[in-house]
Amino acid sequence: MELSNRQQQIIEIVKENGPITGENIAEQLNLTRATLRPDLAILTMAGFLDARPRVGYFYTGKTGTELLTEKIKSFKVQEYQSVPIVVKEDASVYDAVSTMFLEDVGTLFVVDGSSCLTGVLSRKDLLRASIGKQDLNDIPVHIIMTRMPNITICYREDLMIDAAKKMIDKQIDGLPVVKETEKGLEIVGRITKTTITKAFVELITDDQV
Repeated sequence: MELSNRQQQIIEIVKENGPITGENIAEQLNLTRATLRPDLAILTMAGFLDARPRVGYFYTGKTGTELLTEKIKSFKVQEYQSVPIVVKEDASVYDAVSTMFLEDVGTLFVVDGSSCLTGVLSRKDLLRASIGKQDLNDIPVHIIMTRMPNITICYREDLMIDAAKKMIDKQIDGLPVVKETEKGLEIVGRITKTTITKAFVELITDDQV
């Protein structure tokens, strides 16, 4: 976040004199309290300052980088998950290839009749199955998919940073977001490297506005 000269002055005043009231800050800058109010609100919301009723403002001691890191660490999967692209267990490899192409995704999630996760299909899985002279319409996806418990999953309440670490560690492009039910792990969303990249880019962009 790029601070204005006045906002930087406010931080220095609070550093040296905090806790200090808004009226006292305004006096030192020869401004009215009303003029100063938007700057104080921005600095407080951004985390540079904190405020206590009947006490005043004080400096949190955190840099912009530290505040940005804290914000990133607070992101949860449920805030950014997208709609999962799924195929049924009895779908053919041909259908899976078509779905992957039409949806422009790198991973498909395989579900049973209860929409519960049973497998994952990657581009590599489909490519391997396509090599040879077999009719792809005759090969069901459950033959070539990766099955539980060899599937890396995440939950809506998980932190985005933890989901990102899982993808890096496992060298995979996406994770199914699931919730536990009596019938199994119901798939409710997906998180991909692209999703995480977009979230971080939006954060940086918004932080610089």
